[in-house]
Amino acid sequence: MKTPRDLSGEELIKALGKFGYTKVRQTGSHVQLMTKEKGEHHISIPNHSPLRIGTLNKILSLVADHFATTKNEVLQRIM
Repeated sequence: MKTPRDLSGEELIKALGKFGYTKVRQTGSHVQLMTKEKGEHHISIPNHSPLRIGTLNKILSLVADHFATTKNEVLQRIM
């Protein structure tokens, strides 16, 4: 699946809720998320619109690594 080019930080934050991520705090434009599924995992999402493609790819890769899946499977689940 092709990585979306127009995804905002806010949309990604909502979509990552499907993986059990919840907002912990916000510092400036960066939102800290945490999940306790499959162990505790913290991630920082810039609340920008749209997210840069490299930033989005890195976030998706980090989520995929934590859940022992692929980036494409993460994309399919959140889209």
